[in-house]
Amino acid sequence: MEKNLKNVLVISFGFLLLFTAYGGLQSLQSSLHSEEGLGVASLSVLYAALILSSMFLPPVLIKKLGCKWTIAGSMCCYIAFSLGNFYASWYTLIPTSVILGLGGAPLWSAKCTYLTIAGNSYAEKAGKNGKDIINQYFGVFFLIFQSSGIWGNLISSLIFSQASTKVEISEENLACCGAHDCMIDTTNTTGSGEPPNSLIYTLLGIYTASGVLAVLLIVIFLDQIKSDQAETEKEILEKPSFWSTILATFQHLKDKRQCLLIPLTMYSGFEQGFLSGDYTKTYVTCALGIHYVGYVMICFSAVNALCSLLFGKISQYTGRKLLFALATVSNTASIIALLLWKPHPKQLAVFFVFPALWGLSDAIWQTQTNGLYGILFEKHKEAAFANYRLWESLGFVIAFGYSTKLQVYIKLYILLSVLVLSMVTYGVVEYIEAKSFPGTPTATKKENVRPVTQETHM
Repeated sequence: MEKNLKNVLVISFGFLLLFTAYGGLQSLQSSLHSEEGLGVASLSVLYAALILSSMFLPPVLIKKLGCKWTIAGSMCCYIAFSLGNFYASWYTLIPTSVILGLGGAPLWSAKCTYLTIAGNSYAEKAGKNGKDIINQYFGVFFLIFQSSGIWGNLISSLIFSQASTKVEISEENLACCGAHDCMIDTTNTTGSGEPPNSLIYTLLGIYTASGVLAVLLIVIFLDQIKSDQAETEKEILEKPSFWSTILATFQHLKDKRQCLLIPLTMYSGFEQGFLSGDYTKTYVTCALGIHYVGYVMICFSAVNALCSLLFGKISQYTGRKLLFALATVSNTASIIALLLWKPHPKQLAVFFVFPALWGLSDAIWQTQTNGLYGILFEKHKEAAFANYRLWESLGFVIAFGYSTKLQVYIKLYILLSVLVLSMVTYGVVEYIEAKSFPGTPTATKKENVRPVTQETHM
């Protein structure tokens, strides 16, 4: 096997093992640690730390440690979060959430840097186009990485389904599920019950072991790419200072198109936060039980991955406006239905319809919004994508932050309002572009920005 391809596979399977654990844990936070909103508070803190981390940590760590050891060290931050879940309290989960957030940005930046250098290195030896090889490497990476959401959630559901006692949920308790929730700990007050500690510890043990295996895989089998120190040190020397980078990020807000895209970018964080923080808790766990959370999120992950691939290919024929319209209709219909629906165990299929529709919409929000940024701000990509990460992460922070303070129907109205505002401001951006470049729709421009998409998903 060609050496660089071997390294790509090592990184890919390392990330697969790591995010099998993290993805499963993220889906369960609001259900496992619902007392006083600890679970969603930890996720809110995590994304706030990620915002700070992405601003200054990646270049410093890559310069000092190189890509390999930055990846390995950052992975240890994820293991710390798994360990914090063993004895979940404000004194363990919040600090480990901060640690994970700080490690998230360096992990993704080092991965991108490593694959880019490896691709260019092989292309130079083989006499091929560097961009083509890099795209192939990223394609292999995401093909393997995308399945992590399926495996992590499958493990949690298989383990929690082993619970010997399954209590029948009364109609009175079911009244506390859904949009008009009772603002109480539904995991303990409904028949779903919290799984036994033995099963929780078994799951956390598997997740922690998966993270440790990921670190060992990187440490033992990943080569320290020879040119990464020289390349990254050169990049750091040429890179603007921390304060200059922040200044450039906020100076980019002088572009009115960027300001108009803020609602759309934040909506991406809001809608993902609602699915993993509220839908899993007040609909699935409340009415069916925590062992169904994994199955429901598998449905979301599978549809999301398939639609990301599909929409990425057909967008050149349909244009992004039609896809944005499809996502808007899908999300609007889902939100209205969630406002009206009274979840009941007898309607099992319905619990999977919503994450499927949500996965379809999210695939469009991710691929097309990233593509839009890459096309509109081609000359200022770094500042533009810094704004993308900032505003989407802020959407996550706000969504998880108010999760325990408001009833679900209010959150759904907020979600719908932000969606409507997003489409209005997005429409203005399209109008500005059409007016500036008549007869040359920006949708026809080619831009490969898929690698950036996943950075916002941790």
